[in-house]
Amino acid sequence: GGADGGPAGEAGGAAAAGGGVVSATEKIVETPHGPGRLVVQRARKAAATLLLSHGAGVGIDTRDLEALAADLPRQGFTVARFEQPWRVAGRKVATPPPTLDAGLRAAAAALGTRHPLVVGGRSAGARSATRCATDLGAHGCLALAFPLHPPGKPEKSRLAELEGSGVPTLVVQGERDTMGRPEEFPDPLPDHVHLAVVPGADHGFKVPKRGDLTEDDAMALLVEATLEWLVREVLTD
Repeated sequence: GGADGGPAGEAGGAAAAGGGVVSATEKIVETPHGPGRLVVQRARKAAATLLLSHGAGVGIDTRDLEALAADLPRQGFTVARFEQPWRVAGRKVATPPPTLDAGLRAAAAALGTRHPLVVGGRSAGARSATRCATDLGAHGCLALAFPLHPPGKPEKSRLAELEGSGVPTLVVQGERDTMGRPEEFPDPLPDHVHLAVVPGADHGFKVPKRGDLTEDDAMALLVEATLEWLVREVLTD
């Protein structure tokens, strides 16, 4: 566990990843708003690196971020999850959006990847990724449970953030997401935006117990949609 998650730690991380088990390295990241934390699961021969941050009331251990971190490294994609300083400090609620953007930028700098970078996250983290993608030189943006509007306030649209990402962007949205159901997104979507739907899922990608999909099915669908998009849009640009 001595590897620091930077380039120096790469060989050690890959060597430790025996038998398909993905090794994780952790690194404290200094940001303008206090220390954040990077947890990196490295692919042996990474084709790209995903930098993902979390939502406004949760951490990096949500079902969607955990599923991507568990599965994508085996498919050749390193996954780095960034825990924002407010969460590291034990606060219950996220600090304002500009602080999240500053954290994401600091995380990208600390990661210093040599591979194509994809930025993303869930909910508030997805919004931050759309705002920062171009500045960070990202090759793609992964927006999980993008909060198109606050619950019950469809008139307060955040569509402009999606439109402004400036890079190929995949939105993965639950069919029952109260912050933006799939049919609330414009049709057609902006050229660079693709939408994948998880049937029956809510904003946290929870599916009904008696629904058509189990939670494992829903996460497999989310991972598969992400993987297909990465191969089609990010690796071919």
